[in-house]
Amino acid sequence: MRWEGNRESENVEDRRGGGFSIGGGSLSLGTVVIALLASLLFGVNPLSVLQMLSGGQVAPVQQSPAHHPPANDRMAKFVSVVLADTEDTWTELFREQGRTYVKPRLVLFSGATPTACGTGQSATGPFYCPEDQKVYIDLSFYRLMQQRFNVSGEFAQAYVIAHEVGHHVQNLLGISDKVDSARRRLPVAQGNALSVRLELQADCLAGVWAYHANQARNIIEQGDIETALNAASAIGDDALQRQASGEVVPDSFTHGTSAQRVRWFKRGIESGRMSECNTFETRQL
Repeated sequence: MRWEGNRESENVEDRRGGGFSIGGGSLSLGTVVIALLASLLFGVNPLSVLQMLSGGQVAPVQQSPAHHPPANDRMAKFVSVVLADTEDTWTELFREQGRTYVKPRLVLFSGATPTACGTGQSATGPFYCPEDQKVYIDLSFYRLMQQRFNVSGEFAQAYVIAHEVGHHVQNLLGISDKVDSARRRLPVAQGNALSVRLELQADCLAGVWAYHANQARNIIEQGDIETALNAASAIGDDALQRQASGEVVPDSFTHGTSAQRVRWFKRGIESGRMSECNTFETRQL
């Protein structure tokens, strides 16, 4: 992925250095993976899983004050450039629709961090909080992608951020509120099905970003799209459940299967049109 030398966003908060300790020790990558899979498979609070596995108490650590990432931090620079690229893309796409794009902030943290949606935890992976319009990511997730899911490459890492920014777009358009309101009135399985459509739309919107970013700034190199598709496939609900327990439970899906996530990302990156991302009015996901 070609990104070096491109504009960096000013909307990045670096909170790394704070977080949670467990029983006075540190979290192993394997423990975090188990907590992540448990949360996806059973809907369990990852913090509870971490406490159970450690046999200790989860204690908050003093949160470091937010600041801009250091200039010599290559990974922080990379995510700042990706965020800036999404800002440029969505600002223009919203302008074409007569709308104003409100830029989200990207928060770098380690372990855990306070958010307007509750305590954000590394074990849950990157996430978007609509209440404060911020994307949260522990950059160790990228190491997890490579070590646990065998997914690497900068474009795959950019896809992760673009997916969360896709949720921000949904929030600005009022889609997220409508889905949340509908889910509260539905049985669990039907509510999960709505969540799947929301997540697949965010995958499609990530593809829309990639299409326009490449048209404007020629960021995609040979093999990049394949790495993003590998990432989408690796974190499908069926793949994660099969890895966690060997059993796939479709009614518990909240993000979509590997094939669905790949399909909708491809739809976005091939068309470049937001109108192609209406997952709520299609029978075939």
